[in-house]
Amino acid sequence: MGPWGKVLTRKSWNISEGQSSYVQFRTRPCSAWRGDLHAVGCCLSSASAAVYVFDAVLTGANEHNPNSSPGFGYSVVIYDDSANTLTVQALFAGLMGETTASHIHAPTAAPLTGEASVATTVPSFAGFPTGVTFGLYNNTLDLSSLDSYNPSFVTANGGTAQGAGEALVAALFENRAYLNIHTTAFPGGEIRGFLTLVPEPGSMALFALGAGALALRARSRKNLPA
Repeated sequence: MGPWGKVLTRKSWNISEGQSSYVQFRTRPCSAWRGDLHAVGCCLSSASAAVYVFDAVLTGANEHNPNSSPGFGYSVVIYDDSANTLTVQALFAGLMGETTASHIHAPTAAPLTGEASVATTVPSFAGFPTGVTFGLYNNTLDLSSLDSYNPSFVTANGGTAQGAGEALVAALFENRAYLNIHTTAFPGGEIRGFLTLVPEPGSMALFALGAGALALRARSRKNLPA
């Protein structure tokens, strides 16, 4: 089932049927929150040879200094080498602290471990929800624009947007980039996950989403009251 299986063991989710899919977080016995996932499906379904999909499961255990946060999340990052854009999508819930910022950090010294400085926009992704413990995020970065990067990352990579973009993309393909969500409880990062390439995004990613939807639907029927 891939990364969705790890997420599903943490909380109760459900997904709607029909053309407009959404994910729903059951936050209390009698309350819930949901968010539209239509954008994720569209991006993946339109994947082509020029589009590369990366994903990550976000947990406290994945932090450089692991913590016991019950928070969890999932992120999809889509690189379009023709449009030279990076679409960042994330969902998260159960955080101990309120969100303060989120970024992609890169490059770490070695794949899938360590820590690195912020590569993307500071002080946070534009429009990332702050002051919350659960939420959804969707935004596209223009890799040809200096506004998409941390100025220090640009300086370290030739002083141009082109150099910064090439370095960030290289880090993604080398498994040396991670998405981190910072909170008041864990200023250095409450949950994070290294972004890894999803093979054959035109089919495999859609299969993962479809399998995840079936598992979510089955789990929701067991957890939600009739």
